[in-house]
Amino acid sequence: MANHKSIIDLNVNGTIHTIEIKSNWTLLRVLRDKLCLTGTKCGCDKGECGACTVLMNGEPVLSCLTLAATAHGQEILTIEGLSKDGKLHPIQQAFIDYGAIQCGFCTPGMIMSAKALLDENPHPTEDEIRDRINGNLCRCTGYAKIVEAIMAVADKRRIT
Repeated sequence: MANHKSIIDLNVNGTIHTIEIKSNWTLLRVLRDKLCLTGTKCGCDKGECGACTVLMNGEPVLSCLTLAATAHGQEILTIEGLSKDGKLHPIQQAFIDYGAIQCGFCTPGMIMSAKALLDENPHPTEDEIRDRINGNLCRCTGYAKIVEAIMAVADKRRIT
């Protein structure tokens, strides 16, 4: 019954979408192909690279491994949902300011993992940051600038 179709409601970036899906479709496929939210990347499609990371009810999930049906009624946040009123989220801005973006392919997943961490722990240590982004692979930066960017956002939160 892999071709069984169903209708699901997805709350993506604050907007409810009613979508007909096949039972074997992943959340990644629905986000990219049905909702045209292409910021979430398809890297390995095996759950090994983290490029497809989105937040579901505030928790990071690998959308390439998450069946779309399991996201029915859940709150999904993608990289497109972070900026508000044309202004980048502080984590997005920090990635730019600290040169944490090279090719940019891993960036959406990195940023979503960082957001989940900072929402849970506004003042993480460097080791906690490295642990949280451990599942996100980057072939360009060597992670130092990514960690610096996340630390900068945490440091600003300490001050304000």
